[in-house]
Amino acid sequence: MALPPKFKGHRLAFYEAAATPELPQHTVEVFLDYVCPFSAKLFNTVYNTLTPALRADPVLSRRVQFVFRQQVQPWHPSSTLAHEAGLAVQRLAPTQFWAFSAALFAAQKEFFDVSVVGETRNETYKRLAQLAASSTGGSVEADEVYKLLAIPGRAADDGSLNVGNAVTNDLKVVVKMARLVGVHVSPTVIFDGVVANDISSSWTVEQWLDWLKKNVA
Repeated sequence: MALPPKFKGHRLAFYEAAATPELPQHTVEVFLDYVCPFSAKLFNTVYNTLTPALRADPVLSRRVQFVFRQQVQPWHPSSTLAHEAGLAVQRLAPTQFWAFSAALFAAQKEFFDVSVVGETRNETYKRLAQLAASSTGGSVEADEVYKLLAIPGRAADDGSLNVGNAVTNDLKVVVKMARLVGVHVSPTVIFDGVVANDISSSWTVEQWLDWLKKNVA
């Protein structure tokens, strides 16, 4: 599935493109939920150990790319809030999206159901904004992130109460993209447009590399 340019931060390539960049031949799309423990396992392997291995491989690094697909799981209400924070960072500093995602997965228990039940929606947004600021090397400020996330405390000029926030429309787009391909479970991996059911969140970097070498021409 195509990646809209506005979500360019969701793409993870593994080599420095030449003056005339060419997209890799193969795409691995990982549908992940920030408050899903199994998504965290898969992300951590891909980002922390597989990524350095791919960048060091002169063949694979040019032939494959990864795309982060935000898979909101609505039975965890905080999933929506966490993914909105990801979209806010993606808008403000696209190159920091994966770094923020790593920090959010590392701190995911702080946003599980029990961890957020006693605070308001905007209070959760404030914590997410602070995490964004602290994990992106100064690329974004907490106030900038919070401004995109905060829900106003009054009705809109037309009397509407379902006012959303500044990234609501972006959230609608990423949810639609997942629905278009029928993804339900997180994590789900799609390789070149086809669901790869054999890939597990428990895979080691060695298993990933073996699979990629067999499937990437």
